[in-house]
Amino acid sequence: MAEEKKKTNPKAKWYVLNIRTGYENSIKKELTQRIEATGLGNKIVDILVPTQKKIIVKKGKQSVMDDKIFPGYVLVKMELDAHTWDIVKNTEGVRGFVKTDKYPRPLPESEVKAIMKFMEVEQPSYQSSFSVGEAVKITEGAFADFIGSIEEIDNSKGKIKVLISFLGREAPVELDFSQVTKL
Repeated sequence: MAEEKKKTNPKAKWYVLNIRTGYENSIKKELTQRIEATGLGNKIVDILVPTQKKIIVKKGKQSVMDDKIFPGYVLVKMELDAHTWDIVKNTEGVRGFVKTDKYPRPLPESEVKAIMKFMEVEQPSYQSSFSVGEAVKITEGAFADFIGSIEEIDNSKGKIKVLISFLGREAPVELDFSQVTKL
């Protein structure tokens, strides 16, 4: 939604919707269409699916993807009244609002700012499907085609320590996730 709309309603607050996990983006799209169709853009001013960039390593290849920070939840900035409640609550896939007692609980602005800041983190974190003790084959570098076992995994740096047999001894070799494949 347009940046100008976010500032047009001082009564709007951020609420958390509990939704079907895996449908975050389609529910955002559906809500956006319903808001446009009903002319409630001045009351429901923003919809956010919090994501963060992650580097995934599969079969030795790196790819960057948007990883949902809160799977099963969507944030909506809106002025809560009976009509907006009805539009949001009756959107297919929306299970309801996160509530205190019977009423939706708005998120404190400090929490929303923290989420936004977390989404903007430039250094992506790594995620691998490797586990300690697993056998791997080195695919690149000086030890290409060597087979070894994983001794240590450092997800924060995207590094892996592999024990290989070299000159009759076990030697640790530090590699990037992309330089090894599972056997």
